[in-house]
Amino acid sequence: MRPFAAFRVSLLALAVLTLTLPASLQAADSASLPAPAPTNILIGFVGGFVSHDNPHHGPVKLAKQMRPLVSHDTYVRVFENRRRKQAYGAILRLLDANHDGILSPEEKSRACIILFGQSWGASAAVLLARDLRRKGIPVLLTVQVDSVAKVWQNDSVIPDNVAQAINFYQPHGIIHGQPQIVAANPTKTQILGNYLIDYKKTPVECPDASWADRFFTPGHMQSECDPHLWSQIEALMRERLSTQESSINSSLR
Repeated sequence: MRPFAAFRVSLLALAVLTLTLPASLQAADSASLPAPAPTNILIGFVGGFVSHDNPHHGPVKLAKQMRPLVSHDTYVRVFENRRRKQAYGAILRLLDANHDGILSPEEKSRACIILFGQSWGASAAVLLARDLRRKGIPVLLTVQVDSVAKVWQNDSVIPDNVAQAINFYQPHGIIHGQPQIVAANPTKTQILGNYLIDYKKTPVECPDASWADRFFTPGHMQSECDPHLWSQIEALMRERLSTQESSINSSLR
């Protein structure tokens, strides 16, 4: 009886293995499949020496407001302006849907990227757009708020891989924004406008600002915390994403 009992146990084990093997193989196959690329990529840069997660700064607040308003597969992240190369690497990885280390023309064409920033962060957004141009990656929109270029940078000329660009600036103080941006190729890039904001005429409260910012750079500080300005930018970004998604859906029909 013992050999027969052992035989029955073996048969039972084989049956269990047969039933569970396809499921386990399916799970393994699913785990090996690459995750889909995000529908949209929104990357912002903070100015100065501000941390990427400082909750009092405009780009950080905007990213927080945008996350629940965009599709669940949208990538939203803020970087320090000195971390431009890190942001560049993140975009390349996100667009590489099959994770083969090479961006195909199709993967590049699916890019729906918005870059935004304030002060040095605005300049970093323009430089990142240029980095992406060298890879042939299009950018939907760049947004500059009181853009300030470092000594070796140029934040006034928008590269031709950018579809649309907009610039907000204030003219007062020892630190003030780039007053005019232009397109490297006006047939490919639409400049939505260079908008002057005069905080001497319409000041805004910045309760979380440091005393140094209040004393030395009040206008620049207000551009960073102006709730009306950042609400306008949020509305613009949402409108551009909605238009892009409608265009993609129409092309698929």
